[in-house]
Parts: sequence; C-alpha cells; structure tokens
Amino acid sequence: MTNPPATPIAIGVGDLQARLVAGEAIQLVDVREDAELAIARLPHPVVHLPLSRSADWLEQLNELLDHDRPVAVLCHAGMRSWHFGCWLIEQRGYGQVWNIQGGIDAWSVELDATVPRY
Repeated sequence: MTNPPATPIAIGVGDLQARLVAGEAIQLVDVREDAELAIARLPHPVVHLPLSRSADWLEQLNELLDHDRPVAVLCHAGMRSWHFGCWLIEQRGYGQVWNIQGGIDAWSVELDATVPRY
C-alpha cells in the first residue's frame, strides 16, 4: 500500500493575516498573471511567479524560495495555487506549503474590501 501524494495545507486568509502580522517568516507566492496582479494585490510583499511564464523563473526557483521557510501560495480563487503547491511538494521537495483558500477573492471579501474583486 502506498501513501497518498502530499498536498498543500489549506490556510484561510484570516489565519494567514494573523501569522503575517505576528511576524512569521512566510514566503508569499502569487501565481496569478501580470494583468491579475495589476487589478488586485495583497498588502504584503510577494514572490510573483506567473504560471504561464514558468520558463522565465523555473531555473531560479531555489534562489527565489527558501526550502526552510513556509510557502503560502495565492491565486484568484485557490485552484492554481493548489496545483502549484502540489508541484512544489512533489517535484521540488518543499516541506511546508500552504494553499490560501479562496485566494485574493477571499482576501477581498473577508479581510479588506479595498482589494478589488474581479
């Protein structure tokens, strides 16, 4: 019997915000496209890794992300970030990967209505 593949840990936007405010060393990764980032962004620094341009950043991934710090992945609603999080765990060996449930849309609805919805 084999173990099921590892998947990212679901984290809500409220929990993420509390951890960021507390100063936890979380690496925020936004996998949305440039146009999406131009519409709405988190009020925290992010590593922008648009999935459609993975060829541009793939070789530098180990310099862009620290294996020893948690990685929280964001997209619009949580699906692309979940897939990317699975890939980080399965293909790149990252240990602590979180998927931000509901993505930037949940951030806008639950935490900060000034973040535009699209």
